[in-house]
Amino acid sequence: MKKIYFLSDAHLGSWAIEHSRTHERRLVSFLDKIKNDAAAVYMLGDMFDFWYEFKYAVPKGFTRFLGKVSELTDKGVEVHLFTGNHDLWCLDYFEKECGVILHREPCLVELYGKEFFLAHGDEFSKDRIFQLLRKIFHSKFLRKCFSMIHPRWSLWMGNSWARHSMIKHKVKGDTPFLGAENEFCVQFATEYLKTHPSVDCFIFGHRHVDEDFPLGTSSRCIFLGDWIGCFAYVVFDGENIQRKHYIEGEKFE
Repeated sequence: MKKIYFLSDAHLGSWAIEHSRTHERRLVSFLDKIKNDAAAVYMLGDMFDFWYEFKYAVPKGFTRFLGKVSELTDKGVEVHLFTGNHDLWCLDYFEKECGVILHREPCLVELYGKEFFLAHGDEFSKDRIFQLLRKIFHSKFLRKCFSMIHPRWSLWMGNSWARHSMIKHKVKGDTPFLGAENEFCVQFATEYLKTHPSVDCFIFGHRHVDEDFPLGTSSRCIFLGDWIGCFAYVVFDGENIQRKHYIEGEKFE
């Protein structure tokens, strides 16, 4: 039985990450390792630090990553890409050119007989300022206005904003778990289970927390960490759901 992989928050192209080419190559190396035993790969948002897609143009770069994703989909591996709060401005480029399945909302899926609730996680934040910014970023009218700015300036603005956000929140793979009472994704999952008790596992990105939190006796809430400092991922083989960390050069199973 082929495996299903989950990862998030690579923030490719971030101006706050040194050695961006090495950063991208590590992720590509991982995808190359799993390409023959993967049934599906779920990328739960913020794979890019800033992605803004114009009707006839996309940001430069990411060639190795997008090429490897295309190789996987050409081989019949399902690649699911969720939009995050850094790369929500997608049109149809990834679907048409790379063959990915794009998700703009959280989704509930059944995989090998188990139910998974998958989301980036930012949509559940209770921070009022963050939610206000989120509404602004999702505004179709404001997106049209932003698209009227020449890419030379709009992409610079977007990357600068993303860099500032990365540095401000110190999102570098060592974000602490704040406890069930303070983690909004855990709070959401706990409430969701009351009406959907059959969910076996909730998996979230966004927080850059590498944590596996039990929800009662039959469910769990997994935070995917990131691909900046801890290189965490989750693998499901049909029976077991395991959290792992990718170490380049290490024997891979």
